[in-house]
Amino acid sequence: MALRIYNTLTRQKETFEPLTPGQVSMYVCGPTVYDNAHVGHAMSSLVFDIIRRYLEFRGYQVRHAMNYTDVDDKIIQRANKVGIPPVQLAEKYINQYMGHLQDLNVTPATVYPRATQEIPQIVQMITSLGENGYAYAVEGDVYFRVTNDEDYGKLSGRHLEDMQAGARISVDERKEHPMDFALWKASKPGEPAWDSPWGPGRPGWHIECSVMSMHHLGEQIDIHGGGNDLIFPHHENEIAQTESVTGKPFARYWVHNGMMQLAGEKMSKSLGNLVTIEEFLSKHEGDVLRMMVLNSSYRNPLTFSEDVIVQAERALERLRLALRPATGAGLAAEAAQSLAQQIDATRQGFTEAMDDDFNTAGAMGYLFDLARAINQARDLGASAEALTPAQDLLRQFMGVFGLRTERAVEGGQAAPFIDLLVQMRRELRQQKLWALSDQLRDRLAELGVLVEDSKDGSTWRWK
Repeated sequence: MALRIYNTLTRQKETFEPLTPGQVSMYVCGPTVYDNAHVGHAMSSLVFDIIRRYLEFRGYQVRHAMNYTDVDDKIIQRANKVGIPPVQLAEKYINQYMGHLQDLNVTPATVYPRATQEIPQIVQMITSLGENGYAYAVEGDVYFRVTNDEDYGKLSGRHLEDMQAGARISVDERKEHPMDFALWKASKPGEPAWDSPWGPGRPGWHIECSVMSMHHLGEQIDIHGGGNDLIFPHHENEIAQTESVTGKPFARYWVHNGMMQLAGEKMSKSLGNLVTIEEFLSKHEGDVLRMMVLNSSYRNPLTFSEDVIVQAERALERLRLALRPATGAGLAAEAAQSLAQQIDATRQGFTEAMDDDFNTAGAMGYLFDLARAINQARDLGASAEALTPAQDLLRQFMGVFGLRTERAVEGGQAAPFIDLLVQMRRELRQQKLWALSDQLRDRLAELGVLVEDSKDGSTWRWK
């Protein structure tokens, strides 16, 4: 079965055929770094990490760029408010977000370009647009002339005559058309500025992504991603300016994730209804947020609530419990055949679901079926040899999803010490030192470790 991806541009699922066989170029719009990032930002990073991991699982070599907008009106305003240079503010939040990505087990991008590091290329592209009649200068500002772009609005499905000035578009009487957007902004006192043919200033919001994508990935790319709140005006304007320069289709597939919602509204800084990544990670491990994303369609809104978090925690625990070591000595032929059949069904079903526009929820269903079959086989006395193929497949597919088989960080580091304590407790029980044995078990429980005793010995897991 061929991989099919929903393309926002064509509004249908299409067979995935990259520009270069075996290779994928993917550009994903990153955050504007002026404040603490929230779980909505994390959702987008997780979605495209899962997409990238699956593409690599399918054998593609992925070159992935994710930008940081490190000069912007909001950054300047916030920096002035707190009394530090804008570049210092941006650097602080870039470092913070990079730390969050690591905590969330997001695969590092191939390159993390920044707007302020691309100024010469930005000036060059704006100059080319002006020479081709797509840009005009007014008192140090430069605007894109939307009326010269015959198919402007093709991504969002909007018609120019019906458009009104929207998000991040200032109505300016100096514009030839209300929807013309800024490519270059003349500097104001106290703002960061760079020299240009139009005077000192800084780039507009949209031009940076076109330039960074072309600079690091080429004139045409396979996948352009981001939240669906970026379809208009940001991605629409990226298409307009990029294709006006190159004369080629910019991206083959436009992929957009839905928004994180809290109390039915999009989570955003402007609305003030957000939960920061730092706040979430102070209470939950990163894989819980990843599981929330996996249990839903990436194109749909994702509700953020305690109930959804609890469901994700339980689902994650179900998978990890299936990786507990076997304690039996064998498995009857009929039970072994049933487990083998489930392995085959999972291998096929997982791939078929993911090939259908990255249907993670459908693929996850096969992982739960496999986990259930493993647990049933263990209960029937399966040996380690009998469980290994099924558990190896479960580990492999959890890895494709970026899920860790143990509790993140502290679990991996603590495991050898917990094994030692459980062994000590086993020896205490053999010596009939029940009080000390129970005391050690209870202390481990206080630390989040559940010790389970059976006739075959003791095992442990995180609560």
